Amino acid sequence: MEFRNRISGGCSSGSRLGSQVHGLLAKSWEAMIGNRDKLKEFYIPNYVLVGGAMPKIKFAPSCPVIVFVNAKSGGQLGGELLLTYRALLNENQVFDLGEKAPDKVLHKLYVTLEMLKFSGDALATDIEKRLRIIVAGGDGTASWLLSVVSDLKLPNPPPIATVPLGTGNNLHFAFGWGKKNPGTDRQSVQYFLNQVKTAKEMQIDSWHILMRMKTPKKCDLTAPLELPHSLHAFQQVGFQTFRGGFWNYFSVGMDAQISYDFHAQRKLHAEKFKNQLVNQSTYLKLGCTQGWFCAPIMHPSSRNVAHLTKIMIMKRQGHWEELHIPPSIRSIVCLNLPSFSGGLDPWGKPNRKKVQYRDLTPPYVDDGLLEIVGFRDAWHGLVLLAPKGHGTRLAQAHRIRFEFCKGAVDHTFMRIDGEPWKQPLPADEDSVVVEISHFGQVSMLATPLKRSKSVSDPESPVSSHDKDDDSSNEEEYFEDSGERRKFGASDTFKIPDGIHIARHNSASY
Repeated sequence: MEFRNRISGGCSSGSRLGSQVHGLLAKSWEAMIGNRDKLKEFYIPNYVLVGGAMPKIKFAPSCPVIVFVNAKSGGQLGGELLLTYRALLNENQVFDLGEKAPDKVLHKLYVTLEMLKFSGDALATDIEKRLRIIVAGGDGTASWLLSVVSDLKLPNPPPIATVPLGTGNNLHFAFGWGKKNPGTDRQSVQYFLNQVKTAKEMQIDSWHILMRMKTPKKCDLTAPLELPHSLHAFQQVGFQTFRGGFWNYFSVGMDAQISYDFHAQRKLHAEKFKNQLVNQSTYLKLGCTQGWFCAPIMHPSSRNVAHLTKIMIMKRQGHWEELHIPPSIRSIVCLNLPSFSGGLDPWGKPNRKKVQYRDLTPPYVDDGLLEIVGFRDAWHGLVLLAPKGHGTRLAQAHRIRFEFCKGAVDHTFMRIDGEPWKQPLPADEDSVVVEISHFGQVSMLATPLKRSKSVSDPESPVSSHDKDDDSSNEEEYFEDSGERRKFGASDTFKIPDGIHIARHNSASY
């Protein structure tokens, strides 16, 4: 090992003393590392992870990592990847998300690091400073980890790299980690680790969502819905209230319904969903069987978004408008990243004329703005496959509020970063309110292949629209705006002072 050779280099290789020193160092290093196959630049020693005596010889890893794997993702790939990471690293720095909650793991680790730093351990300081997180799973798993890191309010939050193990892998693709499920052999994992080591940090906006509805009589407040990881129930008198966050998108309507049915089928027949290509073809089949390719015939207009909800947006501080929704729109996507439905970009790149005419800005992932896009049917979604394809651009906004009132249908479908649910709608004069607001930022790791652009990235053009699309079939509609309140995505967040979610009064607009 280079470390041992450098220290023992001053001793003659033929001398007895040199051999003894080299042997002592070898035993000390192997006691900490375990065997020669371990990758020392990513390795975190056991005394940091599980306690115990400090080794006499300590090596500062250049890129220490904590690895979280959703073993259920990617069919059998998640379990295989878990075994490979544990073989290459310290098994105590690799966690199965089905067995260990990431918030508890990171809380324990950072408490230990603080204690070691207080005792003068320089290695603990280096590990905290250089630590990076790897999360292997789909979009929902990646968002879960981002939420946990935000929740914990860590003193030096580690940046996150994502291994694409899901079906869409939109968040992964946006930062250059690819869409296809990876190899699980040692060579593939070592290649990925080296990518993590050289990846650049990039800030990404975090968007937090607050959903409120009146509490039905004799209803369990904490579990009325099958909610994604990123939504949490908390109690307010007379209301069911849920809070959470997302980093890529929130959607309502057609796409969320397809995703919901896909997840329902996968839950019933998990053995049939072990191949990414099969999963993607299943999505397409569901779009066909649900009639979204001939939506005007198969789906009544009562399911169109304009009949389901009133949307208010804030484009500028203190100025609220109602968003006009075209009557043909059956799906609304509030998008933070340029990656949706398997890496497609629903917003595209509007040309300079439309940027000026409609008061739009280039879409950045850290500009505090969401892009709001609408889709008419599944054919409209397939337009994204064209080089200049895009959805119906409705608005860019800092805050968004959906208000669902009694209508012709009793439910709709919603989705956050790949995790869908079936949302009941009011049966009386009450309303279901969903509010989205900008909360802060977290740090992602990005490769040179990233699609996401930052306002602080010199390679990101301030306005790169001269040569970009705009097909003439885009419906030109202007946005209205609504209200949005800041809130927390889990128990460690706090709702800002002066915000009272129960005080919903349309007259305040």
